[in-house]
Amino acid sequence: MQLETGLADIMGITPSLTLKIALIAGITACATLSVMAGLNKGVKLLSDVTIIGTLIMLGFMIIAGPTQFIFDSFVENVGNYTSSLVQVGLWNEAYTDTDWQASWTIFYWAWWVSWSPFVGIFIARISRGRTIREFIFGVLFVPMLLLFLWFTTFGGVAIHMELSGDYGLTTAVLNDTGSAIFKFIEYYPFTQGLMVVILSMIVLWFVTSADSASLVVDMLTAGGNTNPPKVQRLFWVTSEGVIACILLAAGGLSALQVAAIVAGFPFAIVVLLMMYCLLRGLGRDRLTLYRKGQWYITEESAEHNSANQFVDEHLLAGPPTLNPPPPSPSMDKNNS
Repeated sequence: MQLETGLADIMGITPSLTLKIALIAGITACATLSVMAGLNKGVKLLSDVTIIGTLIMLGFMIIAGPTQFIFDSFVENVGNYTSSLVQVGLWNEAYTDTDWQASWTIFYWAWWVSWSPFVGIFIARISRGRTIREFIFGVLFVPMLLLFLWFTTFGGVAIHMELSGDYGLTTAVLNDTGSAIFKFIEYYPFTQGLMVVILSMIVLWFVTSADSASLVVDMLTAGGNTNPPKVQRLFWVTSEGVIACILLAAGGLSALQVAAIVAGFPFAIVVLLMMYCLLRGLGRDRLTLYRKGQWYITEESAEHNSANQFVDEHLLAGPPTLNPPPPSPSMDKNNS
């Protein structure tokens, strides 16, 4: 919708189903080239360009916009979010007769849940060799802070526009949500150039999402092969574009929305099972490290814990280590 509206504003093209399908075909073609080039030459290069472009655009929005208002809003929004997390997380419109939550909250939750297995596998693929601490910091905390800043910047500037003057942003959102971002940038200088930049970034965001998802599906259908055949890569990335076109032609955006919600429910069960397996796997890794180090307080506890059973965890002397400490003299004497 945003690409269609942007092209209509810049080039005067009339929005239509044909234009939507043409945009999907173009994005699919770019994603195909990225996937065919491989992880390092295609996906990584395009992702780096997208991240750099996103940060530059965000920096421009902050500097050229109401900077102090954005940072004040950032601090206040973080506080409001953390204090209202439980209340909003359990809110389900029990005392209101609206469909807002189903149209927005549940839709986005289902959308994110359906993406989570693919995103998790992709991040695990590119994070090989990282520690769990580095993984959590780079995947959870850094993106979370950037998202706080991102939504505060765009949302804060939009609120500032409505408070400081009549920019018609609310009317634009009510008439066409796809036009909101282009009405939004009228607040900034270099509007036409900024519109081209935003259109380019939207394309890059779509392409990087499509190529990473295709790469994960390729690996799964190839039995875990991290370098699947190119014919298989071409098949899956093309299939994604074809399915998107079919759903869009059959029922428009509502069909895509329903498909995301329907796919999200079974994936929610899969995610819960993955969480359980993760905890089991981390526990086994921890016990394996302890057994390799034989880092016990007493000789009795070391002998009592076999390779298949771990019953004296409360007698451990310290955290696991890949380099076990040298055996104590008493243990050397007993072994001799």
